[in-house]
Amino acid sequence: MSRLFRDVDGGPRCPHGSVVCIGAFDGLHLGHRALVRHAVARSRAIGGAPAPGPHGGGLPAVALSFEPLPREFFAPQAPPPRLLSPRAKVEGLCELGADQVGLLRFDARLSGLDAETFIERVLVEHLRAREIWVGPGFRFGRARGGDIELLHRVGRERGFVAGEIEPVMLDGERVSSTRIRAALQDGAFEAATRMLGRPYAIGGRVVRGRQLGRTLGYPTANIRFGGRTPALSGIYATWVHGVGAEPMASVSSLGTRPTVDGVEPLLEAHLFDFDGDLYGRRIEVEFVAKLRDEERFDDLPALVAQMHRDAERARGILARSSRSNGPHSRMRTSLKEPSFE
Repeated sequence: MSRLFRDVDGGPRCPHGSVVCIGAFDGLHLGHRALVRHAVARSRAIGGAPAPGPHGGGLPAVALSFEPLPREFFAPQAPPPRLLSPRAKVEGLCELGADQVGLLRFDARLSGLDAETFIERVLVEHLRAREIWVGPGFRFGRARGGDIELLHRVGRERGFVAGEIEPVMLDGERVSSTRIRAALQDGAFEAATRMLGRPYAIGGRVVRGRQLGRTLGYPTANIRFGGRTPALSGIYATWVHGVGAEPMASVSSLGTRPTVDGVEPLLEAHLFDFDGDLYGRRIEVEFVAKLRDEERFDDLPALVAQMHRDAERARGILARSSRSNGPHSRMRTSLKEPSFE
């Protein structure tokens, strides 16, 4: 049986029971990781049928999330910036110990379910949940009508236990995807790293662009975003992972390229002292420092002159920084992966 499921049609997926955690899990930050690890620990502690996969006995731990995210579904013209792609989220949840991952299609059908119906169809009938764990203040169901109190009440009637983990705090505030997005947009990468538990990077497969950078003396490895909104924009000093044994120093642009009339967001990474073909290669671009905002220049010579200044500054910053050993060897933060549509 595949570890990933997208809907709840058919018979029970976990006929002997399961331990379920639910969340958006965008970013898989310290709070998300605490929730998943708690659910996994509880699943291993509960007796029953052996869990599938490499984790041994207990009940299967199921991490339940949604794609697209509910906020994206309800606000398609102004979606929130994404920290994590669907594929990277699934990989990260599995790496945290989830035996199965539900990435439910959040559409008109699912969004129209009231909270009690969601509990009955998804958690009781399909997953046979014995325990359900959520983060602080979690709401679900039509009009966000469900909460931990409803889970407690239905659980007493249907034979499962529900719990809410304590918030993970950092610098006196709760760790959240909203705080991480704000830190990234401000260029506060050290703060984002602390909340994520790892450096922030964007990964994906290198695609062909207009090859304008090559004609200007700055060939780039390009990553597209598949219609999703990136969490940051501008020019950055970066490390690129996945090209050689060690991360490679680079300067990267993330945005719509106003000087050359670009439209869709594109990540363009120029690797210093590298000459090779990366098309089709999967890489990760780790962000170290923001150099400036994206801007429009009067002509290409003015753009190239600024690119020279950006490259020189990025080299200096990276020469002074500690080289990362690969921020996502354990958990990727990738915005462009094979489609889950």
